[in-house]
Amino acid sequence: MRLRFNRRPGLVVYVTCGDPSLAVTRDVVLDAIDAGADVIELGVPFSDPVADGPVIQRASERALLKGTTLGDVLKLAGELRRLRPEAGLIAFSYLNPILRMGLVEFCEAAKAAGLDGALVTDLPVEEAGVYLGEMRKNGLAPVFLAAPTSPEGRLKSIAQASSGFVYAVARTGITGARTEFPPEAKELVARIRRHTKLPVAVGFGISSGEQFAAVGKFADAVVVGSAVVEAIERNRGGEADAVGELVRSLVRSRAP
Repeated sequence: MRLRFNRRPGLVVYVTCGDPSLAVTRDVVLDAIDAGADVIELGVPFSDPVADGPVIQRASERALLKGTTLGDVLKLAGELRRLRPEAGLIAFSYLNPILRMGLVEFCEAAKAAGLDGALVTDLPVEEAGVYLGEMRKNGLAPVFLAAPTSPEGRLKSIAQASSGFVYAVARTGITGARTEFPPEAKELVARIRRHTKLPVAVGFGISSGEQFAAVGKFADAVVVGSAVVEAIERNRGGEADAVGELVRSLVRSRAP
């Protein structure tokens, strides 16, 4: 299992594949891994990303205009696996592209590409039985989102269904960098840990080294997405260097 965090906090980096091109996404991911990212979430662009803020929405629109598909993301995953065999790689997608490909076909293709797992943002754990069966049949880790508003019974179901790690949503609402970090994130991590020994990664809104270090005091890993996608958007022609520097700045903030 390559979904592991050998340092605390571990770092999960999200990218929208195909923005501004698949070739640039490959270079960005390679630089992020080399700079210290433990796990990469390969975002599948989607036309109605309801959980995402304006930064990732714009990235999805640009990627879709380039014709990026789930099949392209899986092909990219295979290339990244060959180039960085020890990195953690998961697909990050809405359910619709997976259903269009076919659930069985997706899981088989994800395994063939060398992915470690997948996170399907809008698939409720209560309706995930067939998905879980196919994922486990192919040795893939299903990662689920847990929110501050999730009741205790649902957190238990999420923890039991998840593998690799549990993604704790730091706050309600959409993705996007924030200057203030919500206090309920620490409580949510503690609640999740009542139900599982899996690592807990906290995401939604983390963008600075100070926030990264603060979350590391109570969580196993941090997910950084919008800040990475924004760095790509702002540094056309130098996307990989910009993301590499962002990742290095985050990991330097770890407590010694």
